[in-house]
Amino acid sequence: MTIRRGLAISALVLLAAAGAFAQKQAPPAPGAPKSFEAPTPTKFRLDNGLEVSLVPYGTVPKVRVELAVLAGNAYESAKLTSLADLTGDLMREGTKTKSATDISQAAARMGGSLDVGVNANTAEISGDVLSESGPEMVRLVADVAMNPKFPESELPRLKADALRNLSIAKSQPQQMAVEKFRGVLYPGHAYGRVFPTPEMVQGFTLADVRSFYEENWGAGRAHLYVAGRFDRAAIEAAIREAFAGWKAGKPSTLQPPTPKSVRSIYLVDRPGAVQSTILLGMPVPDPSNPDYVPLSVVNTLLGGYFSSRITANLREAKGYTYSPFSQISTRYRDAYWAEAADVTTNVTGPSLKEIFYEIDRLQKEPPTAEELKATQNYIAGVFVLQNSSRSGIINVLELIDLHGLPADYLKTYVQRIYAVTPQDVQKLAEKYIQDDKATIVVVGDKKVIEEQIKPYGTIVQ
Repeated sequence: MTIRRGLAISALVLLAAAGAFAQKQAPPAPGAPKSFEAPTPTKFRLDNGLEVSLVPYGTVPKVRVELAVLAGNAYESAKLTSLADLTGDLMREGTKTKSATDISQAAARMGGSLDVGVNANTAEISGDVLSESGPEMVRLVADVAMNPKFPESELPRLKADALRNLSIAKSQPQQMAVEKFRGVLYPGHAYGRVFPTPEMVQGFTLADVRSFYEENWGAGRAHLYVAGRFDRAAIEAAIREAFAGWKAGKPSTLQPPTPKSVRSIYLVDRPGAVQSTILLGMPVPDPSNPDYVPLSVVNTLLGGYFSSRITANLREAKGYTYSPFSQISTRYRDAYWAEAADVTTNVTGPSLKEIFYEIDRLQKEPPTAEELKATQNYIAGVFVLQNSSRSGIINVLELIDLHGLPADYLKTYVQRIYAVTPQDVQKLAEKYIQDDKATIVVVGDKKVIEEQIKPYGTIVQ
């Protein structure tokens, strides 16, 4: 105890000294940001429609193999929400020739693991292994994708896991807010369905899983990415051999949504809550729109990083919350801008006031050149860091392919960020961050916050 207390006191003294020093001496100016040197992928297409991108990258002797299939949650029916997730979970449980243990042991021998994940638009099978095992991982990914066994013995356990996770998620105010927000923004569309009901999960059958797989998994809706250090000839030969027998499957029939947003407040009651969760936003252009990249500058400056305006206001100036943030959330042919904040209950109304104040201020007056430059430096730095790994490179290539972006998207991204002017920021904020059409969701104690939030929109029960 004595030693720890002494260390704590010493730390406080050092922090105080550091603070005093910081007040006297400004930090050095940041260096000029570097443009991102993107590797050029080699692309080819198999006769069954499978698209392939090979990306030599890095110096570490490892390679990532990732298969992305248009078989995500967007392809579920309203009565079978989250069936894509259950399908992915069951695919990981074994193939016609390998058990789940066999799959795990095979991946471990390669120096990695095999994972199956599902998001709004795609389902992905991936593995990151030693370079020498790249062709073997290609074959393992192909086996899991093409030959799932769907063992019925595992279905009760996976459904029980899903029910437990659902119960946890539905108890979290942030998840409650997202569910209400998406449901309002996308009525009748798969993008508006976040969680299944417990009854849905309990009613899932093996026939449902098999039907979903047959309807949505196929080479014609798939793209295989390989990034890292690898023998190109060996990898290509393994791909052509392993995936040659995969049927093309049925084409995607996903229709983009028509989002709806009017200035309204949706109050979700949590009696006794000491915090309110605020989520407000509106539809904005998706990544296929030329305004998307410049709009990301607007988002970051407004609420998208630690030094942003809304964060500085709510956290530093007012002390209403610890970590408010904004983002542009994207799916195929769809995006919305949203600000999220967990605030103390008694300042729920004032928090809304400050968020709208910062939006209005940016719409009326462009930022200074210095503020914009700091924002651009942050975005450029994060972009380079995010793409400085095998998984990062594949993620951005998936984005490019999903949204049909130009081939030079990676190479020109940083340049386009720096091309945004203060006047552009103001005009884009005025054009797209339409606070008069904002959907506002507040999860909190109704009896405490209802009167606070009334001035900011019609409360919809």
